[in-house]
Amino acid sequence: MLEKMEEFDPEKVIEEFEAITQDAGKVQRETLKKILEENGSAEYLQSLGLNGRTDPESFKTCVPLVTHKELEPYIHRIADGDHSPILTGKPITTISLSSGTTQGKPKFVPFNDELMESTMQIYWTSFAFRNREFPIGNGKALQFIYSSKQFQTKGGLAAGTATTNVYRNSQFKETMKAIQSQSCCPDEVIFGPDFHQSLYCHLLCGLIFRDEVQFVFSTFAHSIIHAFRTFEQVWEELCTDIREGILSSRVSAPSIRTAMSKLLKPNPELADLVYKKVTGLSNWYRLIPELFPNAKYIYGIMTGSMEPYLRKLRHYAGELPLLSADYGASEGWIGANVNPKLPPELTTFAVLPNIGFFEFIPMKHNIEDQDHNQMDPSFFHIEPEPVDLTEVKIGEEYEIIVTNFAGLYRYRLGDVVKVMGFHNTTPELKFVCRRNLLLTINIDKNTEKDLQLAVEEASKLLGEEKLEVVDYSSHVDSSTDPGHYVIFWEISGEAGEEILKECCNCLDRSFVDAGYVSSRKVNAIGALELRVVRGGTFQKILDHYLGLGSAVSQFKTPRCVGPTNNLVLQILCDNVVESYFSTAF
Repeated sequence: MLEKMEEFDPEKVIEEFEAITQDAGKVQRETLKKILEENGSAEYLQSLGLNGRTDPESFKTCVPLVTHKELEPYIHRIADGDHSPILTGKPITTISLSSGTTQGKPKFVPFNDELMESTMQIYWTSFAFRNREFPIGNGKALQFIYSSKQFQTKGGLAAGTATTNVYRNSQFKETMKAIQSQSCCPDEVIFGPDFHQSLYCHLLCGLIFRDEVQFVFSTFAHSIIHAFRTFEQVWEELCTDIREGILSSRVSAPSIRTAMSKLLKPNPELADLVYKKVTGLSNWYRLIPELFPNAKYIYGIMTGSMEPYLRKLRHYAGELPLLSADYGASEGWIGANVNPKLPPELTTFAVLPNIGFFEFIPMKHNIEDQDHNQMDPSFFHIEPEPVDLTEVKIGEEYEIIVTNFAGLYRYRLGDVVKVMGFHNTTPELKFVCRRNLLLTINIDKNTEKDLQLAVEEASKLLGEEKLEVVDYSSHVDSSTDPGHYVIFWEISGEAGEEILKECCNCLDRSFVDAGYVSSRKVNAIGALELRVVRGGTFQKILDHYLGLGSAVSQFKTPRCVGPTNNLVLQILCDNVVESYFSTAF
């Protein structure tokens, strides 16, 4: 592994990718065979009667589709110290925690060396294609990455967020070095005990090495926006630190202060330059290229629930390209962005056929037939059979099923994707939405994407007032009769009552799902409610998740707050300052 990284050759990596995608079906069969051979002794697989068979047909016949709920008892036995082969042949030594923003609490997911290998393969692949289009020099990366604390499970396994497990792995640092992506910041900042102190020092290190910064990165676009919103508040303090060579008292962690003292020396010229650059900006437009003149692009996950932040990110970025990072989850990786020139809204991910075995449940069947079966609830439980990786069709939507090297077999990831094309014989996927993030009361079905489109349409009215939606979420309020949708908005300033009433009506009209519109017309769904929350509310939600042990690197604003997420709903409701009901229907 390390030898491969030291001799990193982008063209060779691209050649290898082209080779494994020439016959993705064959690679998929080989990958499944390898997974089942390595883990054939696992209790879970033994109980299903595979009896050593490794062909896809036997696998699908014997092994059921599962969600995390079905595997949870097995995973908890592993976490509690049972060293017998439960889900995998070799013992699992590390547990990953999901972000917890979907269900309100983090999930435990097995993590092992094979998952780390696939992470590095994704990094190499996407970097090779990225560097071909946007070559970077031997500089540094301003990486807003944060590692939450690892802890020991009851059975003594190391547990942490998926990003923490990656960042703490020695292979990560070797890979970053090999692909010219070393952070400006010392490890003590990345692994610091307090997110706010780490963020401040990320910004400070970026300014110290401003001429060397080749690109700006965070796992999610949200974290980049958050970093530069913070910069707007603290830039003068950063200039003072640079001018005097003394770190602000806001950073109190001894490990961070010691590490930063080695970098921070009095530099009045740099402080004056930063001051001049910032004061010359108009409403923070082009902030990033002004601060980091040699940056080639901004990189991070910008698809799915991150799309609402693109407008603000483009404002900060000016002409700098926005490049969307790869597609995966806490459970493992799916695909790499091998077309980096595409804007984030059009980004696709080519599935790597050797990092797992993938199946796809067609969604079209359900959607086409729902209208004819609205009166028969049992119909919704009929699902079409999953198809294999190479059997998917362009233009169709599917739910992804994952089988990986870390003990997940026919696991429903919960993501809906659309097939946009093929790279050789492997599909290129566009993320559509989380399947279980639905606003639904009656026969209505509105996804996270539908919510995003409605918010974008209504927020245009705010744009006329030079205001913007900082962040948003939603909730189905079933305490009223009939139930109704509640949309929470945090706005960048004071908006007038008439504008907000218009926004509320626009939100209501922008949900164009036939089931929603027909239900609203007959009052089977009540008037949509827009609740405006005070500034800083979504920061409180972020702080809530950090308190649960989540890492900022994995944080995604929960777009639909369900009944399992009471604490987040409480934060939103406690901070409502204005409320409006739609009169659109």
